[in-house]
Amino acid sequence: MIITHRVRRNGADYKPLFERHMLEPHEALPGDAVWFDLYEPNDGDDRRVEEVLGISIPTRDEMKDLDPSSILYKEGDALYMTARVFCWPEGGRPTLADVSFILTPNALVTVRYDNPRAFQLFASRLARPSGCDHACAAVLDGLIDSIVDRSGEVLRQVGDKIESVSHMVFDPDKAKGIESGLSGMISDLGRMGDLISHVRESMVSLERMLLFLSYQAKVGADGYDLESEWKADVKDVTAIEDHASFLSGKVQFLLDAVLGLVSLQQNNAVKIFSVLAVIFMPPTLIASIYGMNFKNGMHELDWEFGYPYALGLMVCSALLTFGVLKLKRWL
Repeated sequence: MIITHRVRRNGADYKPLFERHMLEPHEALPGDAVWFDLYEPNDGDDRRVEEVLGISIPTRDEMKDLDPSSILYKEGDALYMTARVFCWPEGGRPTLADVSFILTPNALVTVRYDNPRAFQLFASRLARPSGCDHACAAVLDGLIDSIVDRSGEVLRQVGDKIESVSHMVFDPDKAKGIESGLSGMISDLGRMGDLISHVRESMVSLERMLLFLSYQAKVGADGYDLESEWKADVKDVTAIEDHASFLSGKVQFLLDAVLGLVSLQQNNAVKIFSVLAVIFMPPTLIASIYGMNFKNGMHELDWEFGYPYALGLMVCSALLTFGVLKLKRWL
């Protein structure tokens, strides 16, 4: 599937308004398209774009098998970059999607086999007047901004969930009723940690790509200073990485706190059994002594109230042990 974005002109007045169009299998590619977005392309789609732009399009297997040293390179006038973009499909698990960016002097080509929400957000932005400059490098810059903004939005959502869990753990009024939900909290914190790690990995990949761009594409075709734009994007990516590191630390802290609550819960259960064992130890000793049934020397066997006497002695010894434990504040 090939999605093209071309600049639309409104009469004599020029406005950087983009027109999005999904090409049919046998439809000719527009020569003035600024952005070719290849979503789940087949061999025919690859060849059509290659013929128009004179570049080679990496296949899905080639994108996955790239060495770390081969994800950023220059071939002729085209810059080839592969980055991992955070992708969270609706109703699915968050993943990292491999996306190839090919920047040529006349057009930007993106090759992807997933549908990150950042691409949808940027496509909506292009449909607005003055949503983006008409240069292909500006389109790439705007797309990177959307990826960074989407990552920041995900971190904000994770931060809100972390704050909610923090209130439940450390608020005395709410902490009383969370004993039964501690295992669910551990699972939630684990999922939050996965989200944060995905975002961080995506930002690290994007940062490498921006550093490559700041070295290879310093000036646009119209003389526009691109180096300052890439450096500004690097600062944004670094800010997201710092935010992700902060949230990762909070997740680890909360995970330790929840595990501590689980340990306290287990200790309380063990403490109850230990206290019961101590309380019933004297009565058990008394019952063992009177259970020997020796007639010689055990005058209580002939007493009329010997049995109630033994029961009372066991109850008193248990109460006495309980009182001592309470006095020592061990209960």
